[in-house]
Amino acid sequence: MALQWMILTYVVAAEAAIAILLTLPSPKAIKSRFVSLISLTLQPSLFIIPFAGFQLLDIYWKNEHRLMCTGEICTAAERDRYERSIYKAQRNAILCVAACLLYWCIYRVCKYYKEIQSVEEVEKRLKDE
Repeated sequence: MALQWMILTYVVAAEAAIAILLTLPSPKAIKSRFVSLISLTLQPSLFIIPFAGFQLLDIYWKNEHRLMCTGEICTAAERDRYERSIYKAQRNAILCVAACLLYWCIYRVCKYYKEIQSVEEVEKRLKDE
């Protein structure tokens, strides 16, 4: 069960590193090659959106069918296990949302960079005329 969350954690960490590298100032040649490389990998890495969505649905389903431990019938160990499962579900939900948000941010940064390049090319052509 924990393997999917480890995969999602590593994907979020990689997305965060890519987002940081995309936003750091760098020479134009390096930046354009890096953006083109990331743009090529964006479409295959789109799998993270449905994967995170299915994980969110799994969290919701488990939350709806979880046994409540709020009465005096529960022991301290059962109450601790219940609270721990709630915290894990919240952490995993934040992880899913972060994966989708970071993917969108990387996509938008690459798209903006390509638009800036095309505007610069048009401006250069108009200056040459």
